[in-house]
Amino acid sequence: MNLVYGIKDKPRFGQVILFAIQQLLAIMAATIAVPAAVNGATGAALPAAAALFGAGCGTIIYLLFTKSSSPVFLGSSFAFIPSMISAFAGAYSMTVGYCGLIIGAAMAALVYVIIAIVVKFCGVKWIDKLMPPVIIGPTVATIGLSLAGSAVSGISPAGADIARATVYVSLICGLVTLAVTMLCSVYGKKTLKLVPFIIGIVAGYIVATLFYFIGKATGNDALIVINYGAFVGCGVFAIPDFTFLLGNGGWGQINGTYILTLFAAYVPVAFVVFAEHLADHKNLSSIVDVNLLEKPGLTRTLLGDGIGSFVGTVFGGAPNTTYCESIACVAITKNASTVSIWGAAVACIVFSFVGPLVAFLETIPGCVMGGVCFALYGFISVSGLKMLQSVDFNDNKNLFVASIILVAGVGGMVVSFGSVDIRTTACALILGILTNFMLSGKEEKKSAK
Repeated sequence: MNLVYGIKDKPRFGQVILFAIQQLLAIMAATIAVPAAVNGATGAALPAAAALFGAGCGTIIYLLFTKSSSPVFLGSSFAFIPSMISAFAGAYSMTVGYCGLIIGAAMAALVYVIIAIVVKFCGVKWIDKLMPPVIIGPTVATIGLSLAGSAVSGISPAGADIARATVYVSLICGLVTLAVTMLCSVYGKKTLKLVPFIIGIVAGYIVATLFYFIGKATGNDALIVINYGAFVGCGVFAIPDFTFLLGNGGWGQINGTYILTLFAAYVPVAFVVFAEHLADHKNLSSIVDVNLLEKPGLTRTLLGDGIGSFVGTVFGGAPNTTYCESIACVAITKNASTVSIWGAAVACIVFSFVGPLVAFLETIPGCVMGGVCFALYGFISVSGLKMLQSVDFNDNKNLFVASIILVAGVGGMVVSFGSVDIRTTACALILGILTNFMLSGKEEKKSAK
């Protein structure tokens, strides 16, 4: 890919601000959705502002470990939602649950550190052999395809309690957002071509606002798809309720049984997220035309991801992970400058203290974000399929490997062992590795002859 800005390039200050906000908008919805999901399931009170702060801190840690050589943002990980819920379910009090989030994240980070040490001494060649393009390509594709449903439901909500007019308004706002994003990306000049998501989101937000005023003027609430309630009482400046503050006083109530509960909830998931880490960095490597597993190296990316995830949890409650939305943003805008990622991380931290800014992010309608996600998730899928260009599909082995991964991924396969869920991407990857291993005997016999 012909990048406009390479990894080490430094855009002008004004451009960096725009690029940073664009990355922030790309990752924002998912980042604050994780604590919201945990709050709904447990009654906890993890604030969106703290999640943003934690994501910013985690990303900075990652950039430091990777020497600013890997352009990806770290946001709240969906894979750890069941683990976070388990931290509260097994706790004696809500305060202990907040402490459990930190302990569990520390265990997950330790898994990353151990794997990083193994990679340091054993290298990464075994990873290329274990997961060749015929495995990584479809796996990356399934990441985008498995998220496609959320993009569709965003711009076309369904449900018996949703008015038909609301569906139409959502569809209009989402499609306007998508159309403006695509037009800016394809036909835009200079800066417009580099910030299509900002322009698209602003366009969708304006359309949603127009429908809001029309709905208010006509008394038709079905036309209102934007909720400005987040601005009420938000204040100008406020320190978020960080997780380590919420857990203050609960450390003395932790016992061995609770520790084992956290171990069972977090450690297996850490191995699953490691697989996603590999897929994301393989995908990003193909986009920036640099093998990130060698430079800065898988050891550094793992340490940055693991330690960054732990630091993010201390503040925001949710372990972080490399975001495919961020990678797609790099692919679409052709801007791989890590200066932009630094800017996004700093913006996250700053925004988390400014009430109106956090409120504005929370008021962006789901249909508008759905329009953006149409492009983001689609690019993730296509980037995975591009990895298959060198794969020989005249070989039935490759056909079976890719087919099984795609079916498991698109079908939403999930396997549960007690309170631990092996999520869709991990299931697809594991099945692909096992299939490839099982069918590789034929190649070995050919090479022996």
